Amino acid sequence: MLKFARWHIWLGWLVGVPILMWCISGLVMTLYPIEEVRGEHLRTEAPLIDPRGLVFPADSLNEASAISLVQQVDGPAWLVTEADGGRYRYSARTGEVLPPLIESEAQRVAEAAYAGDGKLESVTYVPADVSPMDLRAPFDAWQAHFSDGTNIYMRSSTGEIVAVRTGWWRLYDFMWGLHIMDLEAREDTSHPVLTVFAALAVIGALLGCVLMFRRRKAKPRFGGRA
Repeated sequence: MLKFARWHIWLGWLVGVPILMWCISGLVMTLYPIEEVRGEHLRTEAPLIDPRGLVFPADSLNEASAISLVQQVDGPAWLVTEADGGRYRYSARTGEVLPPLIESEAQRVAEAAYAGDGKLESVTYVPADVSPMDLRAPFDAWQAHFSDGTNIYMRSSTGEIVAVRTGWWRLYDFMWGLHIMDLEAREDTSHPVLTVFAALAVIGALLGCVLMFRRRKAKPRFGGRA
């Protein structure tokens, strides 16, 4: 039992900081519903699509792996996904290929999609190789920044909204990185550092449980019968 007690103390010193970090980050991540963290309350609902007069460019979609119909600022469009992951769009009114967004179009898309109280401050083109930390996407995009700290990201090739990032989302993302001990990519939930510290924490907890039930020597009684 004395050995268990010593091991428990040393493991407590070793994993105390990670355990505190896991508890704090876990607490922060539970403060708001995930829908609010994702900024779903800041997005407007797209209007219904009028199905009359839609044009489907069937002859041009032989290599498509997925097709979806969406309502965009300039009208309905077919979003096409190719087998290699590439995405582009066709006008559902004319059947013509629509070019990637330009800055003025990105501004209109962001303003139409945003339901918050902030004002649009900037629209910035972000290539895939310099994707911001709060997007981390392998494609070119436009970032619309609002005065309340909200960033709306649009895929350049299709004009679709791919992410709404609030200040709280960025804090949540940082806490998630702490929680899984991956502050760089914030995606790897299975790496040696996390596994080792988690295993040591479990061992320390089990030792603590064992020590709770250890036998104690009976306290000596003093005095006797009169």
